[in-house]
Amino acid sequence: MARVFVTGSSTGLGLLAARWLDERGHEVTLHARSAERAAEPRAALPRAALVVGDLSRIDGMRRVAEQVNGLGRHDAVIHNAAVYRVPRRDETADGLSLTFAVNVLAPYLLTALVERPDRLVYLTSGLQNGAGPDLDDAQWTRRRWDWLQAYLESKLHVTTLAFGVARRWPEVRSNAVSPGWVPTRMGGTGAPDDLALGAETQAWLAAGNDPATDVTGRYLYHRQAADVPAPVRDARAQEALFAYCAELGGQPLG
Repeated sequence: MARVFVTGSSTGLGLLAARWLDERGHEVTLHARSAERAAEPRAALPRAALVVGDLSRIDGMRRVAEQVNGLGRHDAVIHNAAVYRVPRRDETADGLSLTFAVNVLAPYLLTALVERPDRLVYLTSGLQNGAGPDLDDAQWTRRRWDWLQAYLESKLHVTTLAFGVARRWPEVRSNAVSPGWVPTRMGGTGAPDDLALGAETQAWLAAGNDPATDVTGRYLYHRQAADVPAPVRDARAQEALFAYCAELGGQPLG
């Protein structure tokens, strides 16, 4: 059985993926942004470990990594935490765009700081096709804020992160997963995709006990491989993203 850490697992897809794993006998570590948000996942999965930390802050990202490492090595990490509809350019305590901090820098920094697992899964979106890899104004300090475009860019970056890690760390299975547009608090009640299926692929990959999960550098939707924008596979774009995040977070990938 696998030991799996799931970020952003107090509600929604993260909690559903954690439940899928727990029901199949895997050991799960949950994550909540604050102590106040920890009650629901504790009640849902009382056997699971739980770490607390705000992934919009670099010091919060580091605290989460320290707690996870303190529990011992995990076999897999699902990078699920994200923000979506941010109506204005909210700036974090570190002077970053909230969307970039949570959706891109947090998975990067946790990847760099958490003891290296066997499997990494990064949640992304099919909307990434509407974005480009340019990091020139990744923090939206010069452009007029467009929450949807900022989200699309963040998801292209996190898919690039997944593929770059697969290239850098060939011994680790690193993949990106689109859950589809599902009816969570983030997706809204009118979302048309199947909620249960939206949580299944990332949990299946993290469990890693199906021979079909022995893949890396893939983008999957409902367990099926799908195409990605060309920049995702570009080693130069991957390295540029690594360098940018390393500068922001003060931590090289390794």
